[in-house]
Order: sequence, then C-alpha cells, then structure tokens
Amino acid sequence: MARSAPTANRAASLELIEDFSLEMTGKDIPGLLEAKDRIPAGTRINVTFLGNEDLEMRVAAAKAVRDNGFVPVPHLSARRLKSQGQLEEFLGRLREIGAAERIFVIGGDPATPEGPYEDSRAVIASGVLQAFGVREVGIGGYPEGHPDISRDALEGALIDKAAALRDQGLKMFVITQFAFDTEPVTAWIDAARAHGIDAPIRVGTPGPAGVKRLMNFARRFGVGANAMIVKKYGFSLTNLMGDAGPDRFVDDLAAALASPQGGGGAGEGIAGRVGLHFYTFGGLAATADWADRFIAERASA
Repeated sequence: MARSAPTANRAASLELIEDFSLEMTGKDIPGLLEAKDRIPAGTRINVTFLGNEDLEMRVAAAKAVRDNGFVPVPHLSARRLKSQGQLEEFLGRLREIGAAERIFVIGGDPATPEGPYEDSRAVIASGVLQAFGVREVGIGGYPEGHPDISRDALEGALIDKAAALRDQGLKMFVITQFAFDTEPVTAWIDAARAHGIDAPIRVGTPGPAGVKRLMNFARRFGVGANAMIVKKYGFSLTNLMGDAGPDRFVDDLAAALASPQGGGGAGEGIAGRVGLHFYTFGGLAATADWADRFIAERASA
C-alpha cells in the first residue's frame, strides 16, 4: 500500500515526477514494446552501453525507442571504447537513425581503459561528439560518492566537465546514481548549484524492484544501504523477498526540494530544474505502471 503524501506536498511530488526519464539495456526491446502504450509519448529513454552488449544491440535499442515515439539518449562508456574509430562508428550509426542529438557519457566499469579514453572528460574533450550532431550531453552525478573515486575528485570532475561542455557550446544535463536517502541528494544539489552547475539534474531513482536486487545494486555502486536508509526508503527488512516502489523517496525528495532550504525546484525547461530518472532493472512496464498510479493517487487525493 502506498503511503499518502501530505496534502501540501502532493503538488510538489507531481511537479517532480513530471517529464521523468527511464533507462533500458540493449536487451530490453521486448520490454519496451510491451510497455510502450503505458509510457508518455516523448519520454526520454536512456540506452545503456554495457560490456555484454554490442554495436548492433545498442543501435537497435535506440532505434526502437525512436520508432515508438520516445526520445533516445544512448550511453557512451569511455573506458569501453577501444578506439576513436569505434566511437565514430557508433555515433555515425546513431546519426543515421536520428538518435545522436542527445548522449549520456560515463567513465564505465573497466578499471583499465580499453582504448584512448580514460574517462568521460576525454570523450567530451575529443571534439568528436559535435562532428556527429550531438547537441546535448549528460554526465553522471554521485550524491553518495563512488567506491573508487574520492569526493573531491568527483566534485572537480563535475565542474571541469560542465566548463568543457559550456566552452564547446553543448547543452548539459546530469543524471545521478540512484539514491535511497534524500539528505545526501539535496546536499549534493546545493553544492552543485553553488559551483554554478545550473543544468537540469535528474535524480536517479530505482523503479519498483525486489528488495534484494535493490540492495545488491546499492552495494555495487556505493549507495548507502544500511538499515536506517532502507527504512526511510519505505520497505521492510523483514520481507526481503517483497517488492518496493519509490513512493516515499519521491514524496520526501519533492518536499525537501520545495522547502526554502531545498537544492532546487522542479519545473520544465528552466535552468536549475530537478526531475527524476528511473533505473528500471528491466522492468519498463512495471515502472511505467507505478508512475501512472503514483501520479493518479497524488492528483486525486
């Protein structure tokens, strides 16, 4: 049963979830086709760049997103790129299908780069993106830190990448790692805004998923997953086989952002916007159904 948000915060929750984005892998085309009628037209859908995917899978997924009336945001994993030629081939294929305008660039999992790009900054600095029609670039944000990178290094990289994109005339957006707790998220947004990062920020949010799976992902990506945070997120440690939706997290984040001390406000098309990005864990339909129910409940309460 979903928790009912306080009346004063329901409008903030609705504003925060407006224009949410989703994430899928190259293997999730069947799930996309199943869910397409439940996802709002024009929704941004990120397409991952995982080690167990290949060029054809990534391009096919981006094309399926485009063909079904959504906005593809393909990922580039810097340390997985073996050469500039591979980067150019991927961007060229994306341009052919009309999916190269928006790209999300991350460093990627490999500890040692497989090619010339040590991190996402190197891809941005290469000048290759603009040559293939990229106009908007997303970068990662880490409110709860990263297991292998210091907070100072993460902060410096965020500032440097923002400056590089600005200098190259490219629009920017930020998608954060997914979070369980609102406090580090709002503190991180405050810090980013204080450093002049006024680009849209999409807070990574787990879609409805099994609790055990959420916990495993949290530990893998350095997200706090202790009992206090799990309790705040709204599911019970006594039922680890159950499913959990992010109702409580979204309501609490919306309320925090709407407060005078909040790290930003929701709103469409304005500098400083804060929205949501759902990590679906392969459950596009489940996430779309959850969002539809959440919106309906907040709108009618």
